[in-house]
Amino acid sequence: MEKHWLKNYPDGVPHEVQPEQYRSLTQLLEESFKRNASRPFSVCMERWMTYGQLDELSEALGAWLQAQGLEPGARVAIMLPNIPQFAVTMAAVLRAGYTCVNVNPLYTARELEHQLKDSGATTIVILENFANTLEEVIDRTPIKHVVMASMGDLLGFLFGTWITFAVRHLAKMVPAYKLPLTGGRKVTPFNRAIAEGTSMPLQPSPQTLDSIAFLQYTGGTTGLSKGAVLTHRNIVSAILQAEAWFSPALKRIGNVSKTNSIAALPLYHIFALTLCLLAIRWGSHLTLVPNPRDFGKFVDVLKKRPFHLFPAVNTLFNALLQHPQFKSIDFSQLCLSQAGGMAASEGTAKQWHQATGCPMIEGWGMSETCAIGTNNIVTSTQFTGTIGLPLPGIEIAIKDDDGHSLPLGQPGEICIKGPNVMRGYYNQPAENEKAFTSDGFMRTGDIGVMDERGYTKIVDRKKDMILVSGFNVFPNELENVISLCPGVVECAAIGIPDEKQGEAIKVFVVKNDPTLSEEDVGQYCRQNLTGYKVPKYIEFRDDLPKTNVGKILRRELRSAQ
Repeated sequence: MEKHWLKNYPDGVPHEVQPEQYRSLTQLLEESFKRNASRPFSVCMERWMTYGQLDELSEALGAWLQAQGLEPGARVAIMLPNIPQFAVTMAAVLRAGYTCVNVNPLYTARELEHQLKDSGATTIVILENFANTLEEVIDRTPIKHVVMASMGDLLGFLFGTWITFAVRHLAKMVPAYKLPLTGGRKVTPFNRAIAEGTSMPLQPSPQTLDSIAFLQYTGGTTGLSKGAVLTHRNIVSAILQAEAWFSPALKRIGNVSKTNSIAALPLYHIFALTLCLLAIRWGSHLTLVPNPRDFGKFVDVLKKRPFHLFPAVNTLFNALLQHPQFKSIDFSQLCLSQAGGMAASEGTAKQWHQATGCPMIEGWGMSETCAIGTNNIVTSTQFTGTIGLPLPGIEIAIKDDDGHSLPLGQPGEICIKGPNVMRGYYNQPAENEKAFTSDGFMRTGDIGVMDERGYTKIVDRKKDMILVSGFNVFPNELENVISLCPGVVECAAIGIPDEKQGEAIKVFVVKNDPTLSEEDVGQYCRQNLTGYKVPKYIEFRDDLPKTNVGKILRRELRSAQ
C-alpha cells in the first residue's frame, strides 16, 4: 500500500527501523548496562541506582531463577509498583531466558487467579503489600516459587529498613497474609534471592528476536483478559520507533543519556514499560513515582530536579493542573509531554501548553502493539484532535467489516501492521482468527477516518470498551461479575463522559430483591473488581432495552444519557 503519510514526516525521522541490529531485547539491555555502568538508571525516594548496580542485581536474580529449575521460556509474573525492584526483576527474567508476565498490583483475587492460570506462570515476584490477594488464590494456580519483595529492599540498608518498617507498622499498608507451602511451594525474600544468586553463574540464554519477551494482558470482550504475545522483535522495534519519533523534540538536550524521564504511569502498563526500555536504550535515567495519586508528594518529586520527558494520560495532566502547587514546578527543561492511553482533551492540552510552555502530544497504541501506533509530530504546537501519523515501519489501513481498505475520508475500522504488532493472543486460536485480516493487519476495534495527510481521527469504537483513566474496561466482564451479585437479575454497563477520568462506568441493574441497594451492588463490585473497574454510577430499572433475540442494546442506554 502507498504510505502517503511519509511525505509529512519531520526531517531526519527514518521511514523504517532495524530491530535486526540486536539478536534479542536481552542484548540491548546488557549492552546498555555495560556501556553506562557508572551512569544513574533510576531515583526513587532520593535513593539512586546506577546501570552497573542494575546489571549486578539482575544478573544475580536471573541466576537464582535459573537455579530453581525453571524450564526455558517459563513465565514469571511480576506484581510490583514503580519501585527499583521492578526493573531488576524484569531484566533478570529476560536475561535468564524467561517470559515476563506483568500483573497489575491492584488486581482482585479473581483477576489475579485468571492471569496466573492463563499464563501458566510458575513463579511470581510480588510486593508484600499485595500478598494477601495471592494467598486467596495460590492453591488454584501453577505458582511454585514466590519471591517476596518489601518496599525498602533496594533503598539502602538503613533507609530501606526504615521505609519497610514505616510501610508495615506505621502506614499499615501490608495486610496480614500466610502463604501455604503445600506441594513443594516455597517463599523467598527478594534480597535473599539476590544474595544467593550472587554466587551463582547466569547461564546465557539462546534467545532470538522471535522468542517471547512478554505476555502483556489486555481486556477481553468475552469478559476474560487475554495475553498479548510480545516477542523480543516486537519490543525492540517499539523502542526504536519511539526513539526515532521523539528525537526532534529532544535535540536541545544534546546527549539523550542526560534525559530525566518521569515514571509516574505504572511500569506494568505497556505505555510506561516501553518508555522505561527506551530510557535503557539511551542510558538515561527514570524518576520513579510509586504512588502518583498522592499529588502533594508527586509535586514535591517534580520540584526536586529538572525533567525532560513526561508521559501521562489526560487525567494525570489535568489533575496536576488543578493542584495548588503546580505553578511552583520548573518546566523550563521539559521537551516532550507525551499523552497516551486515552483520548487527550483539547481543554487540558491548551491549559498544559499555556502553563508549561510544552505542548501535549497525543499518540495512540495498544498493549497488542507495544503502545506504539500513531503519534502527532512532537515539535507541533497545535492540538490536532487526531492521533497523528503512523510511526516508522507501521502501516495503518481503514477497513470495512470484510477486510477491504476504504477510501480516504471514509470511516472504518483502524487496522495496523508493523514489526511492533503482537504475534497473537496466548493460547487463543479463535481470538487470533478474528484479530487479523487476511492481509495481515490487526483489527483494533476503533473506528477512524484518515485524511489525505495521513492523520487519523478516532470517531467511535467498534467494541463497547470503556476507557477509564487510560485503562480498558470491557462491559462483558463487568456484567459477568455483577450478574453474580445476589438479588441481580440482569445488568448492562456503559461508559459515559467524565471530565476527570475520560469516561466513567455506569451500570443499569434489574433486581428481584427489593431490598438490594446501590451501596450493596457497589460493595460487591469493590470486592470483585479492580478499583478502576468499579462503577461510578448504578441505576436500577424495571427492564433493559433489547433486540428481538434478547441481546441488550447498550447503544440505547448510551443515547439516553
